[in-house]
Amino acid sequence: MSERVHIGVCSIALAALFGSQAQAQQDPLYSQYMFNTLAFNPAYAGSADVFTAMILSRHQWVGFAGAPVTQTLSLHSPLPGQTLSLGGSVMHDVAGPAKQNSAFFDVAYRIRTGSDARLSFGLKGGVNFFQADIASLSTVQAESANVNISGKLLPNFGFGVYWHSPRYYVGLSAPKLLENSINEAGDLVVGREFRHYFVIAGYVMDLNRDLKFKPSLMLRAVQGAPISLDLNANFLLRDKVWFGAMYRLGNALGFMAQYRFNEQLRAGYAFDLTTTRVGAYNAGTHEIMVSYDLMFTQGRTISPRYF
Repeated sequence: MSERVHIGVCSIALAALFGSQAQAQQDPLYSQYMFNTLAFNPAYAGSADVFTAMILSRHQWVGFAGAPVTQTLSLHSPLPGQTLSLGGSVMHDVAGPAKQNSAFFDVAYRIRTGSDARLSFGLKGGVNFFQADIASLSTVQAESANVNISGKLLPNFGFGVYWHSPRYYVGLSAPKLLENSINEAGDLVVGREFRHYFVIAGYVMDLNRDLKFKPSLMLRAVQGAPISLDLNANFLLRDKVWFGAMYRLGNALGFMAQYRFNEQLRAGYAFDLTTTRVGAYNAGTHEIMVSYDLMFTQGRTISPRYF
């Protein structure tokens, strides 16, 4: 990697972490957001009516020094009576000199709005442990070593709304409402967490006996940063194989696939390639997801699961 590209990575990291004006999206991106919804919307908890465990690993900008790497584990299930649901997620995220480890607990209250539709209201609460070794960057002068963050505990909470049926879903959420200060220089706050807002929607339609079409979208917004929009077009073949394409407006394009081994086990893969100048210096982004449904809360899981 050339010095110019290395300096670019450092600049991106510094701007994202400490730029009061250059506010960027701080929460990790997910290409398979429709199967990792609990990470940003607590109202999704229990939506499959079974105990669900999901693990996802995302490796962004492979080959790019200091590129983001994110692992997420989530668990959620309805409680007896089907009105309340509980969930939880842990996340490990590394981006350049910055590391985040978080654990959040979710609770959702669900009401029926039709024979097969439910409206869910969710609350999320937990902590994020943040640390950054900024002085290790080659572009940072030795006298700037005090910008390091050895470890900071950032409590937070959020909310979400999720309306869904077996064939469609719409969601709105803000998983972190507190704008915690990350780093201070005297009385001046030079880095803080910013609120992120998410809007998601998806629908499944039959094209013929063996093929279904599922368009979906995710919109992310954060103060001071451009709105990010993901558009997805997926197809389901014989209720076994998902395949399709995605486009992140002005940023990336790619494809994804998923295979349903049985009523309980699914595995998915997504690849996207950055369409900006950064894309010339990396081998794309790879994302792997595995999900498993435990059926002790009901005798049978939703088959097949579309979301």
